[in-house]
Amino acid sequence: MTTATTIYTTQVTKAEAIAEGTMAFHFAKPADFEFRAGQYLDLTLIDPPESDAEGNIRGFSIASPPFADDLMIATRMRDTAFKRVLAKEGTHLKMKMEGPGGSFVLHKNLQKPAVFLAGGIGITPFFSIIQQATHEKSPQQLYLFFSNRRPEDAPFLEALQKIAEQNPNFHLIATMTKMERSHRTWDGEKGVVNEEMLRRYIPSLQGPIFYVAGPPAMVAAMRRMLTAAGVDEDDIRTEEFSGY
Repeated sequence: MTTATTIYTTQVTKAEAIAEGTMAFHFAKPADFEFRAGQYLDLTLIDPPESDAEGNIRGFSIASPPFADDLMIATRMRDTAFKRVLAKEGTHLKMKMEGPGGSFVLHKNLQKPAVFLAGGIGITPFFSIIQQATHEKSPQQLYLFFSNRRPEDAPFLEALQKIAEQNPNFHLIATMTKMERSHRTWDGEKGVVNEEMLRRYIPSLQGPIFYVAGPPAMVAAMRRMLTAAGVDEDDIRTEEFSGY
């Protein structure tokens, strides 16, 4: 499969809230657009009604899997011109799309488990990877440690819970760090992801490939934690979500 970068014009087909302050946007998928789960694309507003110093282009991980009929991204809705236009224009919005790009994709050795550490909107590349692996009935063991402040803040949480029920090779460990601010009940893990939590769910920290995605501070903290726990630097892959 080729993943050479190409420029397309596409249009928003659907917008939906997927967590508090977080939206998912679906786009028409060009007939010849191919990508690997975990890759990203760049979206550029065409003649937007407003702009600001942050500009009219953003990079987004593709949250939908390659087998899906459309493309989906998800983002926290900060108060920027780009996000305001994205929210207001809805399905009237046409955009330039360039991609795919990036190498934050699943390793090919099915005998080596993958451990995903995601903070908040950092779930997007993993959501694509997990859906694709489930669709392909992959025998690879996948572990997702998904950290959010509250269930209300966790994008795709219910969808991930359903996938975990369907796919015996996918293990979801969701944890909440600010349950005192939540209006929901939660009987899962609480607190930040640490070595002790990892060891309770993973047979060994030596052997898997670890993937970390989220805000820069979270990514840096997880890398320090993993290396202190004895994980080889070569087995850690990261993607920072800054300014999202």
